[in-house]
Amino acid sequence: MNLETATFGAGCFWGVEAEFAKIPGVKSTAVGYCGGKTTNPTYRDVCSHETGHAEVVQIKFDPTKVTYQELVDIFFELHDPTTLNRQGPDVGDQYRSVVFFSSPEQERIAKATKERLGKSGEFRNPIVTQIVPAVTFYPAEDYHQKYFEKHGMAGSCHLRTPRKK
Repeated sequence: MNLETATFGAGCFWGVEAEFAKIPGVKSTAVGYCGGKTTNPTYRDVCSHETGHAEVVQIKFDPTKVTYQELVDIFFELHDPTTLNRQGPDVGDQYRSVVFFSSPEQERIAKATKERLGKSGEFRNPIVTQIVPAVTFYPAEDYHQKYFEKHGMAGSCHLRTPRKK
């Protein structure tokens, strides 16, 4: 089985991971940090706003069961891509909306989806999601991995996207 990787930042990584883990074809998820300048950052480092990292979920998926396009569509449904450095009550650059692409095809899909949604009139404000090349992914501390599952919590800490309709 040839698995592919997708990496998304959409606010608090606990909720993003919990939602993507439910998708048939997603084989594994891990939360961590991506897009900053510090090597092996800790949660405390990232929360200092000095590393530049985003909280992300890295997804390993079977493209014969779920496509990258489907994952990007889910990403845009999970959070508000129109708020800069914020998701609900979580504020800071680590909560930014970002797609880290790992191939030209992933870049094309993410950019086309952002453009399509931006022109759709579904959102009250412009989409501010960053679409940038994948860089080193640093796994978060073990206590962050599968947080909801470990704590017997159902649901998610995510707010759905506020649409005009």
